[in-house]
Amino acid sequence: MRAGVSIRFSPSRLCMIGNGGLTGSTTPAARRDFSATASTWATWGFIGLGRMGYPMARNLRAKIPESDTLIIHDRNRELSQKFKEEVGIAAAGAGAKGKANAIEVSDSPRELAEKSEVIISVLPGPPHVKSVFGHILHPRLPPISETMSAETDRLFIDCSTIDPTSSTEIANAVHSSSSGRFVDAPMSGGVVGARASTLTFMLGCPTHNGNGDGKLAARVTPILQLMGSKFVHMGTSGMGLAGKLANNYLLAISNIATAEAMNLGIGLGLDPVQLADLINGSSGQCWSSKINNPVKGISPGAPAERDFEGGFSVGLMKKDLGLAMKAAKEHGVELELARRAEDVYDDVEEEERGKDFSVVYRWLEGRSTGGNRSRRG
Repeated sequence: MRAGVSIRFSPSRLCMIGNGGLTGSTTPAARRDFSATASTWATWGFIGLGRMGYPMARNLRAKIPESDTLIIHDRNRELSQKFKEEVGIAAAGAGAKGKANAIEVSDSPRELAEKSEVIISVLPGPPHVKSVFGHILHPRLPPISETMSAETDRLFIDCSTIDPTSSTEIANAVHSSSSGRFVDAPMSGGVVGARASTLTFMLGCPTHNGNGDGKLAARVTPILQLMGSKFVHMGTSGMGLAGKLANNYLLAISNIATAEAMNLGIGLGLDPVQLADLINGSSGQCWSSKINNPVKGISPGAPAERDFEGGFSVGLMKKDLGLAMKAAKEHGVELELARRAEDVYDDVEEEERGKDFSVVYRWLEGRSTGGNRSRRG
């Protein structure tokens, strides 16, 4: 642990940890039972302060009791310090009375996991999740409760988007080592939803196995509601991710289709605003046309309004599409449009790396003979 950062057992503690500083520890775990109510949760964990994790952590800090302590960890130390300064000031202004221990920064995810009862992870992809859990689970974590059950056992909530197979392997490792309970809970709604706390979570967890896991969903739901507005229990372990990959496959295709439709209509001489109004009031409407329209002047707050900065990057869309294609291949499912969509996102990333994936529209526009005809403002 870095000098100057203290970790104490308080009546309630929230731990945010990221995918850096993977060192071991043998600190004894806290022994406190807790139930699924915000006033009695004792310890929390959240892995990652990226584009999604940062606003999720901010909302979490704003909604947990003032007496709770938020411990953050990310391999980007500067980002952790920025979060502590920005969110700590906001918490103090909201009535946290400027507590020195309202937000703490730690270097070791293993140490935080030992002291945490609820650990939420939001990491970029399968290698990151496997690496973090590999360090957390080895050596075996000490229990946090004298009576391990679905209500009192350490709880891991992974909100990362990875493949269901990898997630199930991690779940099995957590459960077989008696390190706690693991659920997959990927989310949909993008950075806008993370900031507004309107995310939709897709939960995958065991329902009945004789060990009380039928109560897991009830325990997880109020936690997710601190960061989102909708919760759907999709089934057993890995099924939350199955739902997420199906949804994001559709998103990958509809984003390209929306860009092509807008480019087509404008190329035929239609006004962009009138065209968007038509589509969004007709059978062609979708999230990409209403909330994340790729043409400037259509969707307030969309990345198109700020040169496609922020939002869901082309690289992340490629990753999710690849995960969907991998899962489809493993289960013998045909995805007719997947390969062409992958080619499109490969080409777009070469020209627009780091931009929101709706930048597909600008890439298409540049390839059209009319060129630059729809730039607004």
